[in-house]
Amino acid sequence: MKLTVVGCSGSFPSAESACSSYLVEADGFRLLLDMGNGALGELQRHCGLYDLDAIFLSHLHPDHCIDMLGYFVARFYRHDGGRCAPIPVYGPEGTEHRLTTAYNDTPSASAMSEVFDFHTVKPSTFEIGPFTVHTERVRHPVEAYAIRVEHGGRSLTYSGDTGVTEALDELARETDLFLCEAAFTHGKEDIPDLHLNGREAGETAARAGARRLLLTHIPPWTDPQVNLRDAREVFEGPVELAEPRATYEV
Repeated sequence: MKLTVVGCSGSFPSAESACSSYLVEADGFRLLLDMGNGALGELQRHCGLYDLDAIFLSHLHPDHCIDMLGYFVARFYRHDGGRCAPIPVYGPEGTEHRLTTAYNDTPSASAMSEVFDFHTVKPSTFEIGPFTVHTERVRHPVEAYAIRVEHGGRSLTYSGDTGVTEALDELARETDLFLCEAAFTHGKEDIPDLHLNGREAGETAARAGARRLLLTHIPPWTDPQVNLRDAREVFEGPVELAEPRATYEV
């Protein structure tokens, strides 16, 4: 598998990065994990507008899904070739309603479903193209999911947004690459069931026995070097900061 960081900023875009969006590729299939603020523009550096095969939305906060509105425009109003066939979109209960409400002026109440084939995510195991995926509910103020993507004996686990939870420990068990949020700073923010800090991300990776940790979703007001240091203090494996436009082989 190949992972490309389309965007990795938390809460809102930074000067360097769009919000959360990660492109996973294998066997010519392209799965996008989240499409936050600014991601649609950045995505076009890595693949064509109409070259995605499926989209997974971890939850429905704007920094993870709001560029789906622009993608709706691109697919619904395409002139060359006509309207796009529906692309599978996996998201929490109410994803279609949320996106339609956010757009506020779709041609009809069902317009989103003309270009997006919505599937409701629950804790489960299923196939998306060549990938076997496992999803688990994590701790966040809204319904939110982490996802494990497996292919060819390798695995990538993406935390989405979450506080500390055993469900994530289990989902990331011995994963080859753990893409984990670290929005908070250890010793600064202490809000349960919202986000992880760098130390908690490292501790989660250690409990899970993850082979490699990639910290992401760090907001512009958080010092990423502090979170990197804190994660390295508690996790003995390789730890890096996700970088926009970087690619990783899994």
